[in-house]
Amino acid sequence: MLEKILQSKQKEVSELVLPPQEDVTHYSLFEALRAPTRQTALIAEVKKASPSKGLIRADFNPVEIAKGYQAGGADAISVLTDRDYFQGDPTYLSAVKRAVQLPVMRKDFIIDEAQVEETVRIGADAMLLIVGAVPINKLKQLYDLAYAKGLECLVEVHAKEELEELLSAFTPKIIGVNNRNLKTFETSLSQTEEMAVLIPESSLFVSESGIFTKADIDRVQKAGAAGVLVGESLMRADSPEQGISELFGGEARVSPS
Repeated sequence: MLEKILQSKQKEVSELVLPPQEDVTHYSLFEALRAPTRQTALIAEVKKASPSKGLIRADFNPVEIAKGYQAGGADAISVLTDRDYFQGDPTYLSAVKRAVQLPVMRKDFIIDEAQVEETVRIGADAMLLIVGAVPINKLKQLYDLAYAKGLECLVEVHAKEELEELLSAFTPKIIGVNNRNLKTFETSLSQTEEMAVLIPESSLFVSESGIFTKADIDRVQKAGAAGVLVGESLMRADSPEQGISELFGGEARVSPS
């Protein structure tokens, strides 16, 4: 599946027309995750569909969902912008960014410098980079370019070998462990537990995918994750606020000091 997606993305990049620059206020993803609303930081995802689950939410209004996430105490928002496989769109991110006062991350398959520029122009605060989507030296170039343009990056790995390859090249400020194997789409929280001991202390560690309950949150936090990225369970909830409350088991927000 990943190879199929990347082939489509090459074609998309070749036809990319850069949009005008959005005029927005920016927020730091790293700082938001380092000082979370609750004990475990939450990146709440705006996602209409996925290749493995199909349509997740039919009554899809990205702005209202994002506002609900903010009201529910999310620390950051991730927006799927891939059209072909996730029914997303870059314009969804721009609309969300204008509506909330939280860091907003672009989640897509970034393989080219033109996409980094597009990410800047649509107003994102951060973007996802996936180890394995491009050669590691190319990923480092995209990472450096992003930071030079004022973007932050969440760099995602799945397997131990990917993490070792990543750390042999550079150490990102934020590392995500995807509990879903992008080649098989099988999901297991044991990925977070197995990878946790290998994450450098200098990196902020986020567990992604397969997180549906407070027990799941407790499990990955115990393993060492400072934050979680959650999409499906929140998108299937009656409301974003209710979804977050249920996910954290009614855990109270941290009072500002």
